[in-house]
Order: sequence, then C-alpha cells, then structure tokens
Amino acid sequence: MTSREDTSLRAVLFDVDGTLADTERDGHRPAFNAAFVESGLDWEWGVELYGELLAVTGGKERIRHYIEKHVPGELDRPGLNDWIAALHKAKTRHYVAMLARGDIPLRPGVARLIRELREAGIRIAIATTTTPENVTSLLESTLGPDSPGWFDVIGAGDIVAGKKPEPDIYHWVLERLALPARQCIALEDSENGIRSALAAGLDTVITVNAYTRFQDFTGAAAVLSHLGEPQQPCTGLAGSFPKGGWVDAAFLATLKA
Repeated sequence: MTSREDTSLRAVLFDVDGTLADTERDGHRPAFNAAFVESGLDWEWGVELYGELLAVTGGKERIRHYIEKHVPGELDRPGLNDWIAALHKAKTRHYVAMLARGDIPLRPGVARLIRELREAGIRIAIATTTTPENVTSLLESTLGPDSPGWFDVIGAGDIVAGKKPEPDIYHWVLERLALPARQCIALEDSENGIRSALAAGLDTVITVNAYTRFQDFTGAAAVLSHLGEPQQPCTGLAGSFPKGGWVDAAFLATLKA
C-alpha cells in the first residue's frame, strides 16, 4: 500500500453541539433553565455565564461544576448524583421538545456536506459527549427520521470514561469504524473538541461559533466561520481555505493529500 493510499480520506467524524447546529446558547441553555424552574430552583444560566460553563464538557458535569462554584450548599444534598442525573434528564426532555418544534436548524453547509460525503462513498460518524437521545432527535428533526442510520457509528454520551478534551470518544469511534486516524478527519467547533481530536491523531477542521470564536485552535487544518454554501460562502480564519468558499468532499480530501 502506498503512502497516498494509506492517508486517503475514508471517514469524517462530526461533533454535534456547536458543529452540526448552534445548540448551546439557544438550545441547551434555555433547556437547562426550564429544568431548573421545573425543579423549583432559582438558578438562571445567562448567555455569558453559560459561555463560561462550556469549559466543562458533559451536562451532568456542568451542573456539578456550577454547584461547586455558585451554590456549594447543594453539595450536602442527599443522593446528589442521582438528583443531578434527574435534573439533567429533565433538561434533555425540554431540549428534545425544542428540536421537535423545529427550533434548532443545522448550521450552513452541514446538510449539503453530509449528502456529498455519502454520495462520494466516504463514511460518516458522530463523536460527541451529548446524550444519544439529543443526537438522534437533532438528526431526525433536521435531516429526517432515517438519518441516524446514515452514520456508520454514533459515539455519544457516557459510553467512555473521559469526556472531551480527553480523546476517549474518538478512540471509541475509530475502533468501531476499524479505520486509523490518518484516514479520517474530525469536524469540531471548540478548543476542547480540537484537543480531543488531535490527541486521537485526527486532522481537524473547525467551524467556530459565538462562544468559541476566540478560543485556541492551534493545530487545526482549517478554521472557518462555518462550512459554507455556494450562496453563503464561509470566512477563513486560519489554515486552509476551500476554493469557492464552501467545504466539500474534495476539499477535505486535499487535507489528506
């Protein structure tokens, strides 16, 4: 096998929150707040505070971090871990309802790129710390009820011990794809995400959002405003830039050449 064949693009691994859709500020954050109200809590995660909390990956982990920093008296609550898990489950219910109403669209270029990758015979997978229910609900509400089946592997939630920036979820997905990292590319939106992907040996393309735009993306193959569309070209912020202003299978393949 030649070196070129060895590094040809065989699969693209997608993060979910902030990458497929701008879910954090206008999806997860209000869903958390709705769960807090439902539980009789006077907590409110504003836009700025939630941006700070995003440094912690995982919803249950984020709740615990908030308690430790802002309401430490709650640490003495009996059955704290179970209570946090129930609170997070309520948040997921509110989030899924938002998806069902069509409140959270995909980011520019996502649907097009997924279609083009499938047509090109390039495998697609999910590697995320959000719950499996969140993943399938987002895919079904934006791409149709059959869309979760388009992905060869969906790695989500608590199936690995280490959340991003640890590389565990990417190792788990790569193992099930039976592909080496050198034949894959990750699509991410955050510093924690790129740290996770790079630690797994993956070339990574970043599409920033309002929360992550000024984070450190050292090592990224490309940093872009979004994936772009022919009528809505992206802006290049660092690294390689796609000809025409939108990411397609051909551009991703050039990153492996």
